[in-house]
Amino acid sequence: QVQLVESGGGLVQPGGSLRLSCAASGSIFSINAMGWYRQAPGKERELVATITSGGSTNYADSVKGRFTISRDNAKNTVYLQMNSLKPEDTAVYYCNSVIVGSRTRSAYSYWGQGTQVTVSS
Repeated sequence: QVQLVESGGGLVQPGGSLRLSCAASGSIFSINAMGWYRQAPGKERELVATITSGGSTNYADSVKGRFTISRDNAKNTVYLQMNSLKPEDTAVYYCNSVIVGSRTRSAYSYWGQGTQVTVSS
């Protein structure tokens, strides 16, 4: 069984910063890509940023230059540093990881439970 547990969401003023964390645990053989997605009220879930096991990153145009994704492979954890936050960044942020199970040796996509980020004055 694999779990993703997110933390770090909250309320922040425009221009502020937040750091999200997502830790994977369980029967893990290896972790491939990790990423963050978000879903605002009334909108579809969208990609925010991804990072490969080798450290290559990809960002949505709306967050380039403001958000930074990183990972600590020793801790099976992915981070999202969010700076210069805007009201339009308000959403539930979800962690996603493609994980190879230690027993099955098959890769599956797992999702965290989501963490609320609200940018408001």
